[in-house]
Amino acid sequence: MLFNTTNSVIRPGPERFHSQLDWLDSWHTFSFSNHWDPAWVGFGPLRVINDDTIAAGRGFGMHPHQDMEIVTVMVEGELTHTDSMGHSEVLKAGEVQRMSAGTGIVHSEMNHNDAPCRLLQIWIEPEETAIQPAYDQRSFVVNRDWTPLICPEPVESTMTIARNLQLLRAKPQLKDILSVPKSYDNQQWIQVIEGTLELINNDGSTRILRRGDGIGFNANHPGVEMTSKSNDSDILMFTMM
Repeated sequence: MLFNTTNSVIRPGPERFHSQLDWLDSWHTFSFSNHWDPAWVGFGPLRVINDDTIAAGRGFGMHPHQDMEIVTVMVEGELTHTDSMGHSEVLKAGEVQRMSAGTGIVHSEMNHNDAPCRLLQIWIEPEETAIQPAYDQRSFVVNRDWTPLICPEPVESTMTIARNLQLLRAKPQLKDILSVPKSYDNQQWIQVIEGTLELINNDGSTRILRRGDGIGFNANHPGVEMTSKSNDSDILMFTMM
């Protein structure tokens, strides 16, 4: 069965690492900061998927990054980004930000509003190091089917990063069906932001995925289908090429 063989790996949301501060509630899909498990250092080039809720009036002060592709998917509220490249931008729900840290950047992320905000911050290893730092931020209308956010080739409506990778997002309604296509050479990762979905394997076996759950598919998996079991489902799909 696909869900317990070498073709896939499941990361249940409640089993993720958890950091709780007075201003930050953060769930880490992979090893991060003081949380370390050699079994969970990433999946392919994915190194970090942090689901962060930041309290009103708080945030991350200026801190450095180098040689990493950083993608922020804003889920709820707003976040103010300031960096050493001269950007000072407000990231709103529905928007996606990407940074190539390259030779080095310093930035801060602050919630200046009166309510908490929620975001997913994702770190991806670049294919080349010591590249020129870069920044992009865009708003996306996410459909019930897969909506491209990041693509390997430049497309006007999407972003690119310094990695041969595709990132899609979907917000299916109750009973909507989404496909995770058959893969030959690519790895894929599904991350559930919100809602409930049922994975249906080609042999008829099923598994329920809920908020925070992740599943990674290795190369040569036969493909699966997902059925939304709620009206608030919100999912990301990474394809690492």
